[in-house]
Amino acid sequence: MFVRVVETGSFSKAAKEFATTQPTVTKQVAATEARLKVRLLNRNTRGVSLTESGALYYEKCKNIVREVEEADNIVQLRQTQAQGLLRIGTSVAFGRRVIVPLALDFMAKHPQVQVDLSFEDRYTDLVAQGIDVAVRMGKLADSTLGARFLGMNPWVLVAAPRYLKKQGAPKRPLDLSAHNALIYSSVQGDDMWRLLTPKGESVTVPVTGKLRSNNLSAVLAAARGGLGIAALPRYVAEDSLVSGHIVEVLKDHALPEQEIHAVFPSPKLVPGKVQAFIAYLQGWFGERWWESLPKV
Repeated sequence: MFVRVVETGSFSKAAKEFATTQPTVTKQVAATEARLKVRLLNRNTRGVSLTESGALYYEKCKNIVREVEEADNIVQLRQTQAQGLLRIGTSVAFGRRVIVPLALDFMAKHPQVQVDLSFEDRYTDLVAQGIDVAVRMGKLADSTLGARFLGMNPWVLVAAPRYLKKQGAPKRPLDLSAHNALIYSSVQGDDMWRLLTPKGESVTVPVTGKLRSNNLSAVLAAARGGLGIAALPRYVAEDSLVSGHIVEVLKDHALPEQEIHAVFPSPKLVPGKVQAFIAYLQGWFGERWWESLPKV
């Protein structure tokens, strides 16, 4: 009531909004002043004005009212069925191989949702591009975006059996320097591959190669073609590993894993369709998640 008296400049107008009488509002504000032992409002025939203490109190009360309104809206949104157009942004390879089957399955479970998928390997401004939710890899920079952790994205070293038969399989990380590396230029440090030994020691190996690409499918194709050793996300390499076109190299050594996050424009008042999609995604990225994706 105090906030609305200040904003309307009138006890009677505030009373009308609360469907009560002017004396009731006046008594409520007076009771607050008595409890605080300070005058909040100056009253005269022209209306009301804030005292210095009243101005400080009003700013705090205004924030409290806003937070209560947001709490009410969040509860209401959680009770609302997911519906409407959901704009999803993600990287090209992850989007095509992972998000597409998940989005199609989500749509089947939520028939009132329409999906607009946007694939972009470069950083995307969610607000400027109108993206409702994006799935991103790696550590998140501090920002005002909302975010939810989904899982981890493991990487593996792979090569075609015929390449290893011809060139020999590396026995230790430093042996990679003598091999033709197929370099994915967007991640894994480009010309420096970092591995974790079985003893937990970190090893950084400089590599060189005849092929460099920012496209994971191109790197996979080169590995399948027997051109060299590649560092690939497990979800990209899995089908080719299962078919035997490529095999793992240095299986007892681990490459750095990437965190997978769902990010959205604001942590406040998240739309029901976004909440539903994130909750759906959080159920997928568990142990060896790349083996259980929906088939399309």
